Amino acid sequence: MTALPALRTGKPRSEFGHIKPTAELEIPYAIIEGAEAGPCLLVTAGVHGSEYCSIEAAVRLMKTRPEEIRGTLLVLPVLNVEAFHRRNIYIMPQDGKNLNRMFPGKPDGTTSEQLAHWLVTEVFPKADAYIDCHGGDLDEGLEPFTIFPAGCEKSQALAAAFGIKIAVAAGGSGYTVDASHKLGIPSILPEVSGNGLWGEATVTQMTDGIRRVMQHIGMLPGTAQVTKLDVVTMWVPTASVKGLWYPAKDLGDPVIEGEVLGEIRNVFGETLATIRSEKAGFILYRLTSLSVNEKEALLGVGTPV
Repeated sequence: MTALPALRTGKPRSEFGHIKPTAELEIPYAIIEGAEAGPCLLVTAGVHGSEYCSIEAAVRLMKTRPEEIRGTLLVLPVLNVEAFHRRNIYIMPQDGKNLNRMFPGKPDGTTSEQLAHWLVTEVFPKADAYIDCHGGDLDEGLEPFTIFPAGCEKSQALAAAFGIKIAVAAGGSGYTVDASHKLGIPSILPEVSGNGLWGEATVTQMTDGIRRVMQHIGMLPGTAQVTKLDVVTMWVPTASVKGLWYPAKDLGDPVIEGEVLGEIRNVFGETLATIRSEKAGFILYRLTSLSVNEKEALLGVGTPV
């Protein structure tokens, strides 16, 4: 394992390179440091290697000039490099695990656990704020939303600055933003685009949001416009069997408690499972592939807090 180069040297610079967080992995990084002292913003992308909108946004952010900012911008644009090149969804190919369920990780664990441990111990503590960019994997359609750790006012303020109206107050553990929150670092996870698609509109939405956060924390001049958030929690039903997935709801559709959300059938049209909503709300994201495997997420139902 190698350490990141020193941050906050007090000299304006742009530094690019690769680093080995584990014996198996080599990931790219960028450090952009302004001439004036200021906060350190960490931006990661590619936790899921086929969420291309987030990756392209991070790549563009690496072009930030030192004279534009106060403080330090640290960008890790593709954390799951092998999945990116293989066009894999969800997992790290090296161990078949979802990196965004592995935090805080283990120093002697599998590849994803070691990477999570490196981030928690070597990278997160350097940051004053953290944005983990996501973008809807190859089989996920979604309405844009921002996840923040439930109960963290500073993280919720970052979400309001980022500018997506829907914000998901998330509990649970294993996630990037939960791990950084437990270290006292305000953090958000914006989701923009879906199905691995990327284009000017969605990438710009992501980069504009990041720059508003940079204004909010004092890295860029000006005052960030604050969005009035619709804060929700999210209920996610999973498949009880494998088969063919036929959703009954589309993105943004309202949902009534007990309403049918979709069915899983076999190739002969026989219904194997009927999915009913346990919550009232609306559809935030849904599985868009015809195939589904047991225990895979099918939809996300946003429920107002």
